Amino acid sequence: MSRSPTFPVKSDPPKLGDTDKIVVGVADLAVSRDPSKTIITYALGSCIGVTLYDPIAKVAGMLHFMLPESTVSPDKAAANPAMFGDAGVPLLYQKVLDAGARRERLIVCAAGGAEVLADDGHFRIGNRNRTILRKLFWKLNLLLAADDTGGQHSRTISIRLSDGVINVRTQGKESILWPH
Repeated sequence: MSRSPTFPVKSDPPKLGDTDKIVVGVADLAVSRDPSKTIITYALGSCIGVTLYDPIAKVAGMLHFMLPESTVSPDKAAANPAMFGDAGVPLLYQKVLDAGARRERLIVCAAGGAEVLADDGHFRIGNRNRTILRKLFWKLNLLLAADDTGGQHSRTISIRLSDGVINVRTQGKESILWPH
């Protein structure tokens, strides 16, 4: 589900910052090797944004998944594996390796997984997303280098390919998640 960045029509001058960002939508992923790019995703409520980064190869990938397990809708999972943690994380991992990253150098970070819905806590999507994330990386024998997950607030996460700096923005405040 990787999207190519769109380019402005030749007669239109690019707006500042438009061509240096790769935006990952909900239930989407992107991988890049271009050190001039920043990959970003917005509106991570109960969804989780996962980043994988190889600092030597300068390869980064990001996934914005909505739900933990694809078994709730196999048809949707087949059409869009990035919608689900259990299908999207392995897909992101493989695409980052295919782009030249090495497993032993990967830096893994995540943000999101909040409990933002005002219900009785029955669904607890954010908590379930956080749980599946840890299980998946445990199976891949990878540890989270840093995460900003849980709570009750939406987040935006970005990763700059030139140096791997990961920023998280929540409630109007921006902080560096990695390196820390």
